[in-house]
Amino acid sequence: MDAVIRSSFAQMIAALEQQGDHFAIAVPSDWLQGRTAYGGLSAALCLEASLRTFADLPPLRSAQFAYVGPATGVLRIRTAMLRRGKSTVFTSADLEGEDGLAARATFCFGVSRNSTLARAELPMPNVATLEASPVYFNWPGKPNFMDHFEGRLASGARPGTRGADPEMLVWLRHRDQGADGSLVNLLALADALPPAATILFSEPAPISTMTWSVDMLDAAPTSPNGWWLVQCAAQTARRGYSAQSTLIWSPDGRPILAARQQIAIFGKG
Repeated sequence: MDAVIRSSFAQMIAALEQQGDHFAIAVPSDWLQGRTAYGGLSAALCLEASLRTFADLPPLRSAQFAYVGPATGVLRIRTAMLRRGKSTVFTSADLEGEDGLAARATFCFGVSRNSTLARAELPMPNVATLEASPVYFNWPGKPNFMDHFEGRLASGARPGTRGADPEMLVWLRHRDQGADGSLVNLLALADALPPAATILFSEPAPISTMTWSVDMLDAAPTSPNGWWLVQCAAQTARRGYSAQSTLIWSPDGRPILAARQQIAIFGKG
């Protein structure tokens, strides 16, 4: 049975309030991973604060996130303009929690340019359709925030599937049907799946994202029904760390987002 959703994504983002030189929000418990905001939510809040602060920003092209500490308690976000050029804009956002700096974000926005180049060698994999894919988020003990997402396993394995390749392809969308498909919503969704290395786990173990680099492949991504195909694959998992890649396609097969992530694994896994 689906968990009761106490706060929609739209409601939570709307609760981000400007207070003097910063933005503040108390993240509801149903949006937490343990006691901290999960990485995708911290990233989305930093982007939302930046979009509210700076007017006339061109499309987002890339973003880098360093997760310095836990995002607990009332969160505060301070934004800064790093440089506004003729075609690109760089901004930053620092997210602080009760233990100090939790995340540092850098965003690069850029206008489109006329070009004869048109290449996108990231074809969407041939996987099961949404209707033919089984429910994904159906294991006990998953983090609270995952109840806010619907997932269908199109290919690959779930966490704890020993012997399987550390890769999954999941049809994914917000349960919040009021989500408008904005970049803020997409950024939160892009980190909603567990790290692919958890497929290799023989028993649950704590994990934490250290760094996350995101490249936008489409200036205005859209999905008519809110669903996206998300691929996560771990290239390495050793000595307590794992590096993984993430790719997202729109339902019509357009590559939308490419990301890389470095994850710390605590315990034997």
